[in-house]
Amino acid sequence: MQFDLSGMAGDIGVGGVTGFIIGYALKKFMKLVVTIIGAYVLSLFWLQQKGVITINTDKLFNLTGDVTQQVISLGEKAIGILPGTGAFVAGFYLGFHKG
Repeated sequence: MQFDLSGMAGDIGVGGVTGFIIGYALKKFMKLVVTIIGAYVLSLFWLQQKGVITINTDKLFNLTGDVTQQVISLGEKAIGILPGTGAFVAGFYLGFHKG
């Protein structure tokens, strides 16, 4: 049994680069989504303050909790189907941290 170090290095490199790119893009996407949701919620509270609409805040905050749980569940599923290589995970962490 012989080890092909060049092939192994290629797999590690591709996994690391792919992980970095996905982590970086995911963090940028999450920042954009959180900004949009925050602007939407602030606009709702501003309209409530002006008397244009009435908001049931208990239901609103329960809704955001449900969405958070769904996003976490989706993230866990995505991590489950991604390649479990150490290089990918390390690259993902570095990309997420850098983004």
